[in-house]
Amino acid sequence: MRVSDPLYAFYARRLRRRLHGRELPGHIGLIMDGNRRWARRRGIGNPSLGHKAGAEHVEHVLAWCEDLRIRHVTVFVCSAENLQRRGDSEVAFLMRVIEDVLAAQLARPRPRWRVHIAGALDSLPDSTARALKEAVEATRECITGAHVTLAVGYGGRQELVDAMRDLLYEQAAAGTPMRDLAGELTADDIARHLYTAGQPDPDLVIRTSGEQRMSNFLLWQSAYSELYFCEAYWPAFREVDFLRAVRAYADRQRRYGA
Repeated sequence: MRVSDPLYAFYARRLRRRLHGRELPGHIGLIMDGNRRWARRRGIGNPSLGHKAGAEHVEHVLAWCEDLRIRHVTVFVCSAENLQRRGDSEVAFLMRVIEDVLAAQLARPRPRWRVHIAGALDSLPDSTARALKEAVEATRECITGAHVTLAVGYGGRQELVDAMRDLLYEQAAAGTPMRDLAGELTADDIARHLYTAGQPDPDLVIRTSGEQRMSNFLLWQSAYSELYFCEAYWPAFREVDFLRAVRAYADRQRRYGA
């Protein structure tokens, strides 16, 4: 079904109406999976071009979030494992896409989203790290109240290691005996040192491409998140797919582990 089809537009309006007055997620995590498979399915000679299409699509999905007044979005752009296990040419292409497409479109004049970064910037090429830092600075004064976190070079387990390391350094500098720290340690103590410190945990995590796993994404933060898995590849993820995911969230009774 083409996005321009009248039936598609009617169905999208119907879905939006059904969400009116419902409890919607305040923070959505997006695992944007299936870029290369989308490119292969379309017969594109260089499947890495799927990364470019996927990065360009982020702007559309953020607009859908904005329409529903969803103020926090975290996008899983590139995992630590991607940097370690993908070929050098693919990683280099992905880094250029992050610099030239994703960071550039978010840092445009009069930005709609304030940019945050989650991940180990020192594991990225200097030019990529610089482009991401510039996007953070360019959007620091964004007044819309909307926040987008780009998880780049990100690994959930490493985040927890880094958080514990920072906490231990902090307490050692304060002269806290390790026995006292062990006896008084709380979840909030660890959360203060996460890459996402100060931001709300995601209410809903959406993964595209039909894969049903978390892939080391926001392991701590998503402990009580609702999960939604969509068959569409990320560049083909339509507004109606997004609205269905939000509708599924609204239809659920959250239990927070109980």
